[in-house]
Amino acid sequence: MPLIEPGKKAPAFTLADQDGNKHKLSDYAGRPVVLFFYPKDLTSGCTDEACQFRDLLPTFGKMEAQVFGVSIMGSKSKKKFADKEGLTYPLLADDRENDEGKPDPAIAQKYGVWVEKSMYGKTYMGIQRTTYLIDGDGKVVRRWDKVKVPGHAEEVLAAVKEME
Repeated sequence: MPLIEPGKKAPAFTLADQDGNKHKLSDYAGRPVVLFFYPKDLTSGCTDEACQFRDLLPTFGKMEAQVFGVSIMGSKSKKKFADKEGLTYPLLADDRENDEGKPDPAIAQKYGVWVEKSMYGKTYMGIQRTTYLIDGDGKVVRRWDKVKVPGHAEEVLAAVKEME
């Protein structure tokens, strides 16, 4: 599926976090939601990105913005990641699998971030690092594609501030 364009309705989701709590997009109506998709728990780039959001969480909180990290890893992996890095916001497990036991992440597909990638000449499916900023009405305000990690959380925070 294609990426969601700004101005369009964000696809609904219900996913479990690192503690097994379910989160629905509709539960956060009336406030900004930051949804950042990252490839894998406990890897250097993903850890750096997650920790940037962690460090800015008090400021996001002052603006009543809810931050979510999403990857295809399960809740157990998310729990280990959150505990190791002191991540106190929900990390959502988009960990559905197909009949062959391969990842088939429903939400990453709806948001257009489940894409074919290649490394060392091999192709595979994976999450393309992408962030969505969703307003209180459930519409996409802004989207960052192929995110470069350094300074990204600050850029997202600035966009949330612009919404006020």
